[in-house]
Amino acid sequence: MKYTFPSQLSRCPYQRWIMDLRQLRQFVAVAEELHFGRAAERLNMTQPPLSQSIQLLEKELGLKLFERTKRNVRLTSLGEQWLIHARRVLDEATALPGTARKLARGELGRLRVSFVSTADYSVLPAIISHFQASYPHVEVSLQEATSDLQIDILLRDEVDVGLVIVPLAGSLHQMLTYRPILREPLVAVVPSRWIEEGREGYDGEYLQPANFFAAPLILFPRRAAPAFHDLVSGYFAEHGAAFSVFQEAIQMQTIIGLVASGMGVALAPKSFTQLRRDGASYLVNIWFERCLDLHGGLGRSFASADTMASVGKAEAAYA
Repeated sequence: MKYTFPSQLSRCPYQRWIMDLRQLRQFVAVAEELHFGRAAERLNMTQPPLSQSIQLLEKELGLKLFERTKRNVRLTSLGEQWLIHARRVLDEATALPGTARKLARGELGRLRVSFVSTADYSVLPAIISHFQASYPHVEVSLQEATSDLQIDILLRDEVDVGLVIVPLAGSLHQMLTYRPILREPLVAVVPSRWIEEGREGYDGEYLQPANFFAAPLILFPRRAAPAFHDLVSGYFAEHGAAFSVFQEAIQMQTIIGLVASGMGVALAPKSFTQLRRDGASYLVNIWFERCLDLHGGLGRSFASADTMASVGKAEAAYA
């Protein structure tokens, strides 16, 4: 390994000088032994070539690193300071092979994770917590995005792992690697006031499908969440109910807030029952058979299989 030092020293006779690690090791050995004979023995070489190498080093630097007398050798003030930097370079060079192996295993570096908003209320906290406990030296960055956008940024290698909702047809991009993470049932979100007022069909225990189909529906626009949108519209179609969206919103939290205002009803992943919102009530619908499927997708250039294993362990911990 070689290091290039720009000529910034007025006494240096070269415009550009390339130093290798061998020269640094020789300098450090002499600086620590303060004896050319012992340093040469430590380096498994004879003394004359070592003395010549140190002299050449000083000449190339245009600086005096050692004070020599017939009886002893000592570092100059500049040599003492340079020793600190030389040791640091050698330590870093020694660590490089291990660093490369740790990077390959995913134990160092950075993990870029994208996720749909629904994951934030289900598996995402457990996944991130478990991963950081297992790989404390990996920096984790998070980015919220819809599933379709995540596929694009995964293919462009802008993120390493994405938590996406699987389309109903189960079509997944073949350039990516996937792992099933979570199958989550949907629950109805209805205005609490409708239950308190005793509105027909809203008794707080069981919501009849016909009553839900007849209510104003609040839902994601299809362009923002095609898989979720198709899941809901497909259920209406299966039951012969007219499908019409009364109000659109791009965040589930916003949708639940609109329900709380009394605007209409919605369907949400069961994990969102953790989101308490005054004016909104969650009703578990045993009549709604379909579930939301969440998958973890690995980017094309991301090589760490340990990451997906960690995702699996976090999933088990969440369950």
